[in-house]
Amino acid sequence: MGDYVSKSLYRLYPPPFEPVALQGLYLKLALHRRGSRETPFVYANFLTSLDGRIALEDATGVPYLPKSMTTPDDFRLFLELECQADCLITHGGYLRALAHGHLGNILQIGGHERGADLAQWRVKQGLPPQPAVVIASASLDFPMSDSLRTHDQPCYIATGAAADPARVAYWREQGFEVLFAGLGSMVEGAALTRHLGDLGYRTIYLIAGPHMLDTMVRESRLSLLFQTITHQLLGGVPFRSLVPGPELGPIGHLQLASLYYDPSATNGAGQWFAQFECSGHENRESRELITSEVGP
Repeated sequence: MGDYVSKSLYRLYPPPFEPVALQGLYLKLALHRRGSRETPFVYANFLTSLDGRIALEDATGVPYLPKSMTTPDDFRLFLELECQADCLITHGGYLRALAHGHLGNILQIGGHERGADLAQWRVKQGLPPQPAVVIASASLDFPMSDSLRTHDQPCYIATGAAADPARVAYWREQGFEVLFAGLGSMVEGAALTRHLGDLGYRTIYLIAGPHMLDTMVRESRLSLLFQTITHQLLGGVPFRSLVPGPELGPIGHLQLASLYYDPSATNGAGQWFAQFECSGHENRESRELITSEVGP
């Protein structure tokens, strides 16, 4: 099943400094128990270089992840986060890349050797065999993955109120529920989170790229950000970074919750596994609590 089974990392924060097992590191967080229908627990995970790249673009503008950045250990922890969610948010760009063979399929639990044990873990926690999937898209122009029907996963399409009515009708005719989660063409984090809570989803994992991260942070919906930082100066232009929008200000201030060090990654560079708590999310919960106690 891979070297990660016996591999250890070094905990740098919180103290004490000590070696810890990589396998099960994120499962111990029990993220699947931290949300509610009223306040879904939203978390995201990104891989970045030291110079802030999450992806480069080819000559046609299509983003791609350089192979030098990826490691089996990072992928294992990605899968541990994924298997705790009852809903995944992806986007149309991922499904287009998947259909063209540019990216692998990460929409199901237990489908990869490094996460073969996670399907059984999920069953033991009382979770459905597979998470629901939400596809966020402004254009509604993407191919649907056959694997979603094969694994009988609930699947929703999220878009803005200004979406093309013909495309909305097309997806409804295909049997998919379309969620309007935004006033314009883009999906907005607060509206989408409310929709998913109303549908009964409590734990939501973002695998949707920087635009969805941006709206979730700006609208104080993100609870935790997981970030793998590979010790590489990647270079390359043009490139993609974590947040594409204007300056965030204080709402973008995060608090370090944990930091682990891997000195021996397979790509020849070390890496950190970091977890950040989002202060904006805590402030939103405080505001909502005050509002509920005081009243309108």
